[in-house]
Amino acid sequence: MEPNDTIPAAPAEPPAAPVEAPAAPVRPRPRGRTALLIAAAALLGISGGTAVGYGIQAQRPPSQLPALSQTELAYPAKALPSDKVPAPLPASQDRQAKTDGDLRKLLIDRPAGWSEDKDADWLDDGWMSVGDLARGYKDEGGMFEYLQESDIRRVAGAAWKKGEYGEATVTLTQFSSGAAEAAADYAKGQRGYMLSDEYAGNEGDLVKGSGEGRYYIYGVDREPGYLPSYQARAIMHRGDIMIEIDLYDTRPISKKDIRTLAERQLERV
Repeated sequence: MEPNDTIPAAPAEPPAAPVEAPAAPVRPRPRGRTALLIAAAALLGISGGTAVGYGIQAQRPPSQLPALSQTELAYPAKALPSDKVPAPLPASQDRQAKTDGDLRKLLIDRPAGWSEDKDADWLDDGWMSVGDLARGYKDEGGMFEYLQESDIRRVAGAAWKKGEYGEATVTLTQFSSGAAEAAADYAKGQRGYMLSDEYAGNEGDLVKGSGEGRYYIYGVDREPGYLPSYQARAIMHRGDIMIEIDLYDTRPISKKDIRTLAERQLERV
């Protein structure tokens, strides 16, 4: 500033503070079946293990086959009298009579406080296609092939809503009765990656009466601009049916919530 310049007078009032922009609306994160992306490693692990097994078997010497004629086998000379033939099991005790019927009737009843999720476009009158099931996995094509090779029979499902953001899905995936251990293998493969931090990050808890079935509580998932996301999952099987239950919400989900649904669904099957 030159010496002869005068200093301008200070303004009478300080300038008004800038108006803050309104905060961006907080919204729930997208979730649902498509949020459950299954690691391709689980599927590859099954295929890799099978390949190693074939390799080991190929190096072993051939085993002697038993004789085709079995003289020890014997059958009764005539059928039992009609009054001594045991009565067939009632439908309530004959599990095959239950699972060969309408699979949708084995789905757990909708809990109190929940309503049907009419936006669940992956369901068609309570049925789910194999393609829609496979689309919930990272390796969609590989999963579709795996399910077909495992002789998948049909999939029944239910979807519910609770409050503003609560969601629940239940699926019963049934394999043909001749596909030994298919449901057990499918459930085992799904549980195999749950310990990863990308998923539940814990070994879960046993579902009472399920054998190896477990339920999991995921760690909260937070992302700027979204409400927190909570998730719980149960994976188990009974006979030729693999059972999966998923819960989602923007509020914490308790172990009791998922455990109760899992135990009720297992009892129903």
